[in-house]
Amino acid sequence: MPLILMCGYPCSGKTRRTEELKVYFEGNTERKVHVVGDGALDVEKNCVYADSQKEKNVRASLKAEVERKVNKDDIVILDSLNYIKGYRYELFCLTKHAQTPQCLVYCLTSDEVSSRWNSERDAAEQYTQEIFDALVLRFESPDSRNRWDSPLFTILTDDTLPYEAISDALFKRKAPPPNQSTQSQPLSSTNFLYELDKITQEVLMAIFNAQKTSVPGDLLTVPGATEKIELTRSINMAELRKLRRQFISYTKMHPTENTGQISNMFVQYLNKSLH
Repeated sequence: MPLILMCGYPCSGKTRRTEELKVYFEGNTERKVHVVGDGALDVEKNCVYADSQKEKNVRASLKAEVERKVNKDDIVILDSLNYIKGYRYELFCLTKHAQTPQCLVYCLTSDEVSSRWNSERDAAEQYTQEIFDALVLRFESPDSRNRWDSPLFTILTDDTLPYEAISDALFKRKAPPPNQSTQSQPLSSTNFLYELDKITQEVLMAIFNAQKTSVPGDLLTVPGATEKIELTRSINMAELRKLRRQFISYTKMHPTENTGQISNMFVQYLNKSLH
């Protein structure tokens, strides 16, 4: 039945999101869920991604396994980098030939965050820095305007997976809702969402750290913003993260053409929400 294609930088949370999807579909449908991924091939990834021929062979093996698993009853999730546009097109053609739908779940992180997560892994599970940097450099971001990258769900680090929307896209052939990355952005969706995620996280950390030396009534300066946070009370990180998620959801639906205004917009949102 349907194919869910995972995509993202190395160490961007793809396997965690794959497991979340597997648990959801097994708990809410009667379908079996098959996960196909690099891990099952028992290969040494630094060795594979340092050799273009070995990498090509691994991609061919994954594609062949997907082709074997795809049927009219089950769900297949391909948990791999899937960073090459041409390879995603090949998989699109495969599912089109099998007359079964697919969607793409893009785990969007910055290279700094993914690099940190890579360094926190067990040594045997880490990418070398050279291989990690090369994969990030070669990464071809998905674009919902391409039919082989659509329906596209772009997931930020703190997002909850839109399970129902993904299910509808697969089983009811509905387009993703307008707050997903399929809507037209004034900038490329990848760049806009990356800047939104990065800037709001920087503002959050600035507020959190500034509170250590501030008292209610102080005005807090945050990076990239001309406006200041009006600190009327102490704000814990859980509340800040909740407000950040709400702001990101709103801004996805009302994107700005000038990412330089994101900091000021977020400060205005926080000042209104905290008063």
